[in-house]
Amino acid sequence: MENILEVRNLNKKYHDFELQNVSFSLPKGSIMGFIGENGAGKTTTLKLILNEIKRSSGEIVVFGLDNIHNEKHIKQDIGVVFDENFFYYMLKPVEIGKILKATFSNWDDALYEQYLNRFKLPKNKPMKEFSRGMKMKLSIAAALSHHPRLLLLDEATSGLDPVVRGEILDVFLDFIQDEEHSILLSSHITSDLEKIADYITFIHDGKVVLSAGKDEILDSYGVVRGSEAELAAIDKQYLVGTRSNRFGCDALVNNRVIVAQQHPALVMDNAKLDDIMMYYVEGEVE
Repeated sequence: MENILEVRNLNKKYHDFELQNVSFSLPKGSIMGFIGENGAGKTTTLKLILNEIKRSSGEIVVFGLDNIHNEKHIKQDIGVVFDENFFYYMLKPVEIGKILKATFSNWDDALYEQYLNRFKLPKNKPMKEFSRGMKMKLSIAAALSHHPRLLLLDEATSGLDPVVRGEILDVFLDFIQDEEHSILLSSHITSDLEKIADYITFIHDGKVVLSAGKDEILDSYGVVRGSEAELAAIDKQYLVGTRSNRFGCDALVNNRVIVAQQHPALVMDNAKLDDIMMYYVEGEVE
């Protein structure tokens, strides 16, 4: 399967944080959820892909091209949406369209108008009168209207109500249907990613913890419940993290099939992406 984006051994060092050997690949026609706690390195990675900050070392290949040497060409085919709207607050959607038409060689006025109509956005109202949901819809409409091949989204659905989020997720699914487009979606709303993502990359403290197919991850991990003695009997190679509470102990295991076979008396639940993040970040295994 051809990759639309490849990040290889990416490093970025600050005085108080370091992105360390981050590697993952995003195939064509797919959505990758990019997850991790605040400060884990998600936004830093996205900025490095866009060459907004200088990397310490590593390689980033977009559309088969180096992202630095071919930056101008590559950015014509990338749509970007961050959690904050960067358009001037007095601009109207019709004015934003005129500005972007002069920026992108593939800008499509008719497509932009289709998205404005689909999202029910007023064309001649200044953005200062828009709700957060309307601003995000406008950002997405603008990002999609120059026919990008890759969408980079940083918390694009955060703070939105479920109805608006559902509407936006449908647009994302439509975008990848032709198998030529891809999306890298950084989000804390893991329930959204469980609905639409094909792959998950989980970054913690500047390092990639796991990067694999979403179904493969969710099929592998499980949450077991029992006493301290019961959980202590689990082979450490399968134990990711443990947490104690007043009812006993819980643990995340990375191979629920084998653990269930070895410990049939333990209660086992399916793990969600939130569980996986929480146990890796907060759980402890001595």
